[in-house]
Amino acid sequence: MTDLHESEDKLTPETMEMNRALRSLIEELEAIGWYQQRIDASGDEELRRILAHNRDEEKEHAAMTLEWMRRRDPALDEKLRLYLFTDKPILELEEEAEGGEPSSQSLGIGSLRGEDGR
Repeated sequence: MTDLHESEDKLTPETMEMNRALRSLIEELEAIGWYQQRIDASGDEELRRILAHNRDEEKEHAAMTLEWMRRRDPALDEKLRLYLFTDKPILELEEEAEGGEPSSQSLGIGSLRGEDGR
């Protein structure tokens, strides 16, 4: 695989399989975007319907791959269970998960730089 950042002989079989799934997921998500652009640009209604069908097939493929990954990665499973299929604001969910109170004042970027956020 050409997208590896480490020598393949140092990677576990599990890491290699997860990398295959990750690359496939990225490709499916890219394809969704490409089909949507083609739908927007096309002036032919029948072609637009075909492209929309193809786009939605890619969404199915992405969901299947993501589910495979979730089943094999407990940390990913935990995060998906936290953020998916909820109506709460996403950043509020993060604040609650970290034990803090939701804040509309700051995104906490300053704390990433070691600053006091003022």
